[in-house]
Amino acid sequence: MRILRTALLLLLAATAPAFAQPEPIKVKVFIASMFEIGENTGDRAGEFQYWFDDYWKDATPIEVRGATHPVFCNDDGVCGAVLGMGKVASSSSMMAILLNPAFDFSQSYYLLTGVAGTPPSRGTIGSVFWGSWLIDYDLGHRWAEGEVPAGDPLFMPRKGYEDVRLFQLNPALTARAFAISRDVPLADSDSAQTYRQRYPDAVAKGAPVVGTGTHMTGDTFFHGPGLSAEAQYIADLYQADDYVITEMEAAALAQVIGRLHGTDRIMSLRGAVNFDQGNPDESTLAHLDPKPGETAGGFDETLQNIHAVGAVVVTDIVTNWNQWQSGVPAQ
Repeated sequence: MRILRTALLLLLAATAPAFAQPEPIKVKVFIASMFEIGENTGDRAGEFQYWFDDYWKDATPIEVRGATHPVFCNDDGVCGAVLGMGKVASSSSMMAILLNPAFDFSQSYYLLTGVAGTPPSRGTIGSVFWGSWLIDYDLGHRWAEGEVPAGDPLFMPRKGYEDVRLFQLNPALTARAFAISRDVPLADSDSAQTYRQRYPDAVAKGAPVVGTGTHMTGDTFFHGPGLSAEAQYIADLYQADDYVITEMEAAALAQVIGRLHGTDRIMSLRGAVNFDQGNPDESTLAHLDPKPGETAGGFDETLQNIHAVGAVVVTDIVTNWNQWQSGVPAQ
């Protein structure tokens, strides 16, 4: 009887129709944001909301084990998710999504987005910068001022991190993204315009612009002219472009994406919602903990600018996929 039963089961298995596995979603562009303030839509916007409203309002969330938030995709192959703030949260979510069989990332472009800080000598509130280089601010040795001769550096790179402390993003892709988006009109606010005038730098006082430069990734939310100068020192030390943005995720995400798919299709896009230091009449502590009415303003306008600048590039990629599919098209 047992033999007959086994034979019957084998026969049924051989003749039963195979259940077709769904085809993975072919991701053309993956948009990564780091946080959302509340809901994905309908309330005060965080980094994800304008993207969600544009691309995924009617999309079904795709839960991914190991990611902090679900992934959303539309019929054009544009997918995105909130990854979490900081290097660990964002990179672990990104790895979980990249390894999930529901998605095909073999030809994907990655748009890493969010708000950030900028030095007043190189940016202003509302400006948006494409990253040409990503530097990990944390991978090295540091010591306190006063423990070395006055004026000596307080940072030294640590050996062993040469391959992951610095990423030059694909120059052709950065140049192409900048060329497509450089003339996008940017939003501004009265409060940001007033706040800028506290700074003596012409760039800080000026209207927001689209630019390029080095994005400095660190879990330390650093402030003050001394640490800003150190960030520029590190950029110079690594022979990267000038430091224009301080943020908390991009270098870690580049390492994760690079392990599986390389870094040639990564774009980092950040908008400045604060200066990385106070004005000359303001202490660093006062800048970190401003009194009511002393904040910079322009937060929502910067979110709008990030979306407006990034969306024209996403649209170009998706609309002209036959040109982008095999690599960055020539300008």
